[in-house]
Amino acid sequence: MAWMSEGIRMETSGRGGLGKMLGRALAGESLFLTTYTCEAAQATIVFTPEAPGHILPVPLQAGHSIIAQKDAFMCAEDSVELEMHFRKRLGAGLFGGEGFILQKLTGPGTAFVEIAGEVHQYQLQAGQKIKVDPGHIAMYEPTVDYDVEMVRGVSNVLFGGEGLFLATLRGPGRVWLQTMPISNLAGAIRPYIPTKSS
Repeated sequence: MAWMSEGIRMETSGRGGLGKMLGRALAGESLFLTTYTCEAAQATIVFTPEAPGHILPVPLQAGHSIIAQKDAFMCAEDSVELEMHFRKRLGAGLFGGEGFILQKLTGPGTAFVEIAGEVHQYQLQAGQKIKVDPGHIAMYEPTVDYDVEMVRGVSNVLFGGEGLFLATLRGPGRVWLQTMPISNLAGAIRPYIPTKSS
């Protein structure tokens, strides 16, 4: 939360008990959740992303889920369930860019996620594949199959400059890709950050 007007009550709790609290922490969120309730006829509350990018509203039907990168969750209606999601495949967890633990958001309700840079959405048909640098995967539907494979070709590995692994996303389902992963942004500005000279 960045700012809010009068008429909004704020209440922080460890909703869901110890198990849910630890799950949220492993998924990159706080142990505690804050609930904002509008008690006036009208009020304003503003949430902002942690880095340059987009805030994406995700309407979820009852029982419908979305899998998002760690730290993507910003806020949601009270009815939306936030929990950790484990990658099922060893390779996807080790080399998938975000590790084994992701965030799973389940409806009903609208969730808001933050995505670094620009957002590109693709609707993959059954069996349709797209290969992606793992850090660029922001979010996908649970029907999408996610795997990671090593880049082929010795010259690609040695001189390609694109990393050793690519993610393969196979439909059916929607995927959201981001143009500026935080790790890329950090790497780009690192040379310009002053360091202490010895």
